[in-house]
Formats: sequence, structure tokens, C-alpha cells
Amino acid sequence: MVDLTDLLTDLAAESEQLDDLVSPLPAADWARPTPSPGWTIGHQIAHLAWTDHVALLAATDAEAFYASVTTAPEPDRLVDAGAEEFLAPPAELLPRWRAGRSALAATLAAAPPGGKLPWYGTRMSPASMVTARLMETWAHGQDVADTLGVDRPATARLRHIAYLGFRTLGHSFAAHGREVPATPVGVELSAPGGATWAFGPADAADRVTGPALDFCLLVTQRRHRADLALDASGPVADAWLDVAQAFAGPPGAGREPRNAREVPA
Repeated sequence: MVDLTDLLTDLAAESEQLDDLVSPLPAADWARPTPSPGWTIGHQIAHLAWTDHVALLAATDAEAFYASVTTAPEPDRLVDAGAEEFLAPPAELLPRWRAGRSALAATLAAAPPGGKLPWYGTRMSPASMVTARLMETWAHGQDVADTLGVDRPATARLRHIAYLGFRTLGHSFAAHGREVPATPVGVELSAPGGATWAFGPADAADRVTGPALDFCLLVTQRRHRADLALDASGPVADAWLDVAQAFAGPPGAGREPRNAREVPA
């Protein structure tokens, strides 16, 4: 079980890496379109700032959090509307993002052990909330890096995202309106530095294997499976790679293949 303090340290490092990427950019570059349709670099950072804001609300005032959900004028556009609401010139947005993520980290660090925080369609422990924030920071940071043509090094922090991707197998099927399979799936990933990360039963007939980076790109829907060196054995594992998503909410649109490698039929 990962220590909450260690998780918060990794979240801070992931946030700082993205901060270092965007903070030197001239204001005009914040308007550059990213691979997420309709979103600029500014939208990516605004989304993170907005999500930190609602996560802090969930951790400090559950009633206000639920009210923000039930009174949203456009429930189907909640995420886009949040990014648009927080979008601002970088001189305003950057310090707001920094202050918000700092306040959230301090609040989650002091949260009672074993407690559950409200979230969209679920409830989350403080550790799960931090893991989700790390996943989102990395994923939206990938969009920014892709826009700027930056190749980010894979780090051991990917383990948190890979584990979340494994844990959300059932949600991935349910979000796409499919029956949640009872068949267990084992995952074995080659990690940065040469280690192996394994999740699920070691003797599972259905298996997913490949680089940890590729698995994280898949479950955050930053790459199409055809562009990744992931192999699926068994029908459930194969179907999972078509619907995998580590984030809450409705099914994501995913990405079109860029350099398609053959996907087994």
C-alpha cells in the first residue's frame, strides 16, 4: 500500500515538471491547440486548476460539492465548462493553478485516514484522490508535451497511473455500456529502469503485457492502441484495450491512430 505522503510527493513532482514546461512559454503559445479537440495549452492548465478546485471543495464541503454538480447549467459539458471558467491569461492562471494544487495537497495530507471524499459517480479515499490528480496531471501534461514536441522521460511515478488503469477495468467496460467481465486479467509491464510491474493474478489466462509507458498512454486515452506496443492475450484482455480509461465519467473519445501497428482481430 502506497503511503499518502509519498503519493503527495510524486504529485508535486509531476506538477512541477509540467509547471517547468509551461511557465517559460510566451503568452501566445498558451493559445496553441493541443491534441484534445477545442483545447489549447491554456485550457489544459485551466482544467487542472478547475479540477483541483472542485477536489478541494469535495474534501472540505461535501454539500457544496454536490450542489455544484446538481446545479451545473450544462451537466453534459461539465469538464469543458470548468476549463472555460478557469481559463485566463497565463499571468493569472499560472499562480491560480499553483495556489490551488498547494491548498489541495495540504488539505488531503491532513484528511482523516479511512475517510471517503465525494466525487463524480463515486467516493474516493484521500490516497485515491491524490492518485487521480497525479494521473490527470500526467495525462494533460502529455497533451502539452505533444503540442510542444517535447519527449518527456518516463519515471517511476507511472506506477501509480498503471495501477489506477488496472483497477478501473470494470469501470472502463461499464462506461462504454458493456457488461463488466468476471474473468480476471493479469497485467505485466516493463517499467522505467528495467523493473517489472505486475497487477492481477499471475496465472490469469487473459493478460496484457508491454511497456508501462504505453499502458499509461492507453488508459489515459492519449494514444490509440494501434500505436502502442501492448499485447493482449484472451478475449477480455483484448476487449479491454479498446475501452480502457483510468478517469471517471462517461467514455472518452480517445485518439485516432497515428502510426498504426497491426491489432489482432
